Amino acid sequence: MKKRMLSVLLCGCLAASVITGCGSSAEKEVVTNTDAEDAAKDAAEEGEAAEAAEETSEGPASDMEYVLEKGTLVVGITNFAPMDYMDENGEWIGFDADLANAFAKSLGIEAEFVEIEWDNKILELDSKAVDCVWNGMTLTDEVTSAMECTDAYLHNAQVVVVPADVAEDYQDVESLSDLTFAVEAGSAGEAEVSALGLNYTPVSAQSDALLEVASGTSDAAVIDLLMAAAMIGEGTGYENLTYTVSLNNEDYGVGFRKGSDLTAVLNDYFTSAYENEVMQKTAEKYGVQAALIGAEAAADTAEE
Repeated sequence: MKKRMLSVLLCGCLAASVITGCGSSAEKEVVTNTDAEDAAKDAAEEGEAAEAAEETSEGPASDMEYVLEKGTLVVGITNFAPMDYMDENGEWIGFDADLANAFAKSLGIEAEFVEIEWDNKILELDSKAVDCVWNGMTLTDEVTSAMECTDAYLHNAQVVVVPADVAEDYQDVESLSDLTFAVEAGSAGEAEVSALGLNYTPVSAQSDALLEVASGTSDAAVIDLLMAAAMIGEGTGYENLTYTVSLNNEDYGVGFRKGSDLTAVLNDYFTSAYENEVMQKTAEKYGVQAALIGAEAAADTAEE
């Protein structure tokens, strides 16, 4: 009897052990499947997040898409009449400002003007603080190697500005050696006086260079011919100043970031602006029509 009871007890324990063992195994399998599903879900979410982050880091595929997406064309400028300057209402006007507004409008966006330090124009462009530099910019080797530039649209020159009462003494390059000059930092004017080995002080803007001469702080300035024609002489704020020696001949263009697709778009706009005479009328408005380069001439200049 005892043996029979012991046998029954052993069988019961064995059955319990089998049941417990199976239950434990099943439980582990369920947990394992849940973990796998969670891991797969997490991996999918992480993949989507990574893909979204990659798309965000890459940003728009082109400069055109970039400006259209944000709805503005940020234009880097300085206070430089007759190209970019403020009217009595604090609005930016000028030959370049008017064309920039018209170009932005043709894209269905707005132009936003930001004053920059001219010497930092390439940095401002590459950092996307501005989308283009459109401010009577001379197409120097430095500029064309660092930016994607449009065809030339205006002729220009760098000229020496002196007080009118001493102008007769400074009619050639040789007579300039003893003068102290004020020039805009990073400008074509600075490049010219530096190349000639003249004594000069860099200032923030061409308007500051004129002020230096008017106040007697500097003997002379070198600025753009178009600015000189608009800002000095009879009927201007600098009636006692005049310009004498022309140091070079140069052309203006607009600069975008290297590889920008907006350059070709603006060149096309320039062509249409010549055809519908918007370019000519704007030039006449600001008295720069004599410096205007025709569409065909501009293309020839770019090819050279």
